[in-house]
Amino acid sequence: MQLYNTLSAEERAIMIDDAGKQRLTLSFYAYAQISDPTQFRNELFLAWNTLEVLGRIYVASEGINAQLSLPADNFYAFKDSIEVYDFMKGIRLNIAVEQDDHSFLKLTVKVRDKIVADGLVDETFDVTNIGIHLKAKEFNELLEDPNTIVVDMRNHYESEIGHFTKAIKPDVDTFRESLPIIEEQLSEHKQDKKLLMYCTGGIRCEKASAYFKHKGFENVYQLEGGIIEYTRQVKAEGLESKFIGKNFVFDHRLGERITDDIVSQCHQCGKPCDVHTNCVNEGCHLLFIQCEECATAMEGCCSAECVSVIHLPEEEQKAIRRGIKNGNKIFKKGKSDVLTFKNSEETHGVFIADKPKIAIKKEQKVKKIYIGKGTHFFPKPSIGQFLIEENEIKIGDTILIKGTTTGEQKLVIEEMLVNDLAQEKAVSGDTCTFKLPFRIRLSDKLYKILD
Repeated sequence: MQLYNTLSAEERAIMIDDAGKQRLTLSFYAYAQISDPTQFRNELFLAWNTLEVLGRIYVASEGINAQLSLPADNFYAFKDSIEVYDFMKGIRLNIAVEQDDHSFLKLTVKVRDKIVADGLVDETFDVTNIGIHLKAKEFNELLEDPNTIVVDMRNHYESEIGHFTKAIKPDVDTFRESLPIIEEQLSEHKQDKKLLMYCTGGIRCEKASAYFKHKGFENVYQLEGGIIEYTRQVKAEGLESKFIGKNFVFDHRLGERITDDIVSQCHQCGKPCDVHTNCVNEGCHLLFIQCEECATAMEGCCSAECVSVIHLPEEEQKAIRRGIKNGNKIFKKGKSDVLTFKNSEETHGVFIADKPKIAIKKEQKVKKIYIGKGTHFFPKPSIGQFLIEENEIKIGDTILIKGTTTGEQKLVIEEMLVNDLAQEKAVSGDTCTFKLPFRIRLSDKLYKILD
């Protein structure tokens, strides 16, 4: 009985492309009493593996938390598979704002102590005694109430690239840190203010609202379905979006565009930017915000040290990785000392206040024609491979590589291989490769910039 993945992420990506099926990215959660989480986990894996479900799912005695993707034509079979369980009948499924067939490349179902780590040891705490759920229109209205305090229940690296106007954004790395901090900071307003909370999909607010009610807050509200459902309702009902910027997501996209506002800055130079990336050094992978210019100059790395490492022979890189404890470096998302601008701008208080600056709009689109798509990335030599589907490219052309995670990267082709041979030009049907100062994804598109 197979209860684990047998394919690598790269093999799975190729299978997805070959299948040619549109996939849906979605998320959901449910708090419930599960007597045997391991058995529950095994049942889900077996049912979902046959439906080509891929994603990251956590189950515990307190419920389930799932972010996943599946072929669109398996959607109703998937709904049937979860509605076998009474506590998931009629459950709301949050469909992603932006779709990407490669959002997840493995099916991982893990048993955890809790589906949302809260650090609480309190048997009197009832996680089901939650606050009042608000839909998008009601949430917007309560935002304008002067007696409302709105709190972002996400981590600092999430709220940095997008948030609701007037929101308090705790400067925390984890959800468990935020609970006692918010309680202490707002302890004088347990009776006289309305506490309004939001998060990505609602799961953290669900637990937080119960926690704050447990701690004596009398007027507790939460955004139903989180930012994902809010955005859907805003579009469907023609409402004003009070959320500005991007919504951070926990798959390879690292963000969904909600509005054109750019509310964050490159962690290396300070230029307006909201593109998260991971350092390409295999021994680092620090999560940080990096603009196009810095990505080129720093070769996708977070520091000069990492730039020097990626040019070492592979065996030397492996030796360095074996000799360094990288945990804090990897998981201190966006807070490393090597991030020059971010480090100089670091806020040391508990709450991050909105800076009085004008939101920057995205640059005007350039004239371009579609050429093809990314098919492979070779990390060690830093070479990208593309399939030419339309038109042609040649040495000296300025190209644009565009993707949800990659952003928009421009460069001039100085040399390339076409069907494994050095050539001046690539046409429809050819496979071409050239060196890149950044990592590409299989969902990236290749364009030629027109004069």
